[in-house]
Amino acid sequence: MSNAFFKPPVVVNEPVLSYKAGSPEKAALKAAIVDLKSKTADIPMFIGGEHVRTGNKLAIHPPHEIKHILGHYHKGDSSHVRLAIDAALSAKRDWENMRWEDRAAIFLKAADLLAGPYRAKMNAATMLGQSKNVYQAEIDAVAELCDFFRFNVQFMMDIYEQQPISSPNVWNRMEYRPLEGFVFALTPFNFTSIAGNLPGAPALLGNTVVWKPAETQIYSAAVIMEIFEEAGLPAGVINLIYVDGPMAGDVIFSHPDFAGLHFTGSTGVFQHLWQTIGKNIAKYKSYPRVVGETGGKDFVIAHPSADAKAVATALSRGAFEYQGQKCSAASRAYIPGALWDEVKKHLLEDITSFTMGSPEDFSNFVNAVIDQRAFDKITGYIAQAKKDADAEILIGGGYDKSEGYFIEPTVIQAKDPKYRTMVDELFGPVLTIYVYENNDFEAALELVDQTSPYALTGAVFAQDRGALALATEKLRHAAGNFYINDKPTGAVVGQQPFGGARASGTNDKAGSVLNLYRWLSPRTIKENFVPPTDYRYPFLAEK
Repeated sequence: MSNAFFKPPVVVNEPVLSYKAGSPEKAALKAAIVDLKSKTADIPMFIGGEHVRTGNKLAIHPPHEIKHILGHYHKGDSSHVRLAIDAALSAKRDWENMRWEDRAAIFLKAADLLAGPYRAKMNAATMLGQSKNVYQAEIDAVAELCDFFRFNVQFMMDIYEQQPISSPNVWNRMEYRPLEGFVFALTPFNFTSIAGNLPGAPALLGNTVVWKPAETQIYSAAVIMEIFEEAGLPAGVINLIYVDGPMAGDVIFSHPDFAGLHFTGSTGVFQHLWQTIGKNIAKYKSYPRVVGETGGKDFVIAHPSADAKAVATALSRGAFEYQGQKCSAASRAYIPGALWDEVKKHLLEDITSFTMGSPEDFSNFVNAVIDQRAFDKITGYIAQAKKDADAEILIGGGYDKSEGYFIEPTVIQAKDPKYRTMVDELFGPVLTIYVYENNDFEAALELVDQTSPYALTGAVFAQDRGALALATEKLRHAAGNFYINDKPTGAVVGQQPFGGARASGTNDKAGSVLNLYRWLSPRTIKENFVPPTDYRYPFLAEK
């Protein structure tokens, strides 16, 4: 029996490899891509430690090469949702009673497997299944997911060490229990790391999970489950199912043991789920935890004192990396007239130099958007902008889906600061810019704050310290992640905890200890070593 207080290895952020020409990691990744493309994967659901195949198989295509089939996944139905819930509840007692250091060891091992023998496979699966270039895959599917697993172990230990004070003859203790029931993790297509963390964070703390990923992320989700299995995660702790969202919701949100939702996705879906949970609140054994990170209409605002080249680089990277399919992507920008010509020059030079195509060609900066639905939505906005008198397309505007879902990086200049692409979340490679009068910086800050219902990320550029202070104050509630002289993307676990408020979510800050608190139900224990034996208090005596 252990009788020591264990400390996990010192945690540092996973290094991002360069994949430069001739590097071993580049050779390994190219070989992994060739290997995956040479096979047709048969991807089961993972329920209670079993690999479940239904025979109802749906094809997975790379978004950049829609005629190729990477594999098929086995789609489930409501019976599989119920099986997953039963498996999670059956596994719960043993899992929550496992020593915390043993749970930690599983996730630390998963991180080392991911950083080592699975690195090339995970990157290759993300590049092929989600059309990410090598750098975007590396920072997401490997580095950030490793960071989530490792830093969450540190955060867990930090929580467990927080204990109340004790008075004479009393020992007060705080026990950090998992939630009573199961957690439902609903994950998006755009970040493999989010797909791993949303079920992983609650599970680390002793919860058991039913996990439904976006259909367009299943290819890499299956690799995450391979890693969990090899790391020794017990059967039923995390159950991966591929079912329609409404079907899953009908079963899960009516179950009395539903204990929490860990969600990343659209604002509309999240609000609908919250409404459903509220309507069913009397059915549950406990009040479910509802944690969600949703949309964004993320901004960059420049002061006349800003460095024009730095602004242009923040826009070209922040708006167009991963085709703008980041909830943090720069989608609207406010540039002063005095700076506009220079910013425009550098920005258009950058975009003109972009290459677009398959991520299998490592020289391509831009790849395909995720699917037909995204392609149709984004190109619909572009087509309308071509017709509107109060919008001008400065560069891009082209698109083609004959080989893959390719949309040119597009910059729109809006004459009206409330033009639809300045307001609506597009989630694609479209940046809209409004040029404001040089003396109207404070008014422009008001526009930034009031234009969008979202409040996820934003950036201000200025050399004038007073302008930075003013923007920081005026935009206090406009972004949960606020950047000064930097692009509004690229939050790092342990450095910039991520999340926003308003319509952007519950701001529970993935990548910090704050998120982990949401998956715990503390119990206070008071032990009295010398209990009283007389009910009478001294104040009762008159003499």
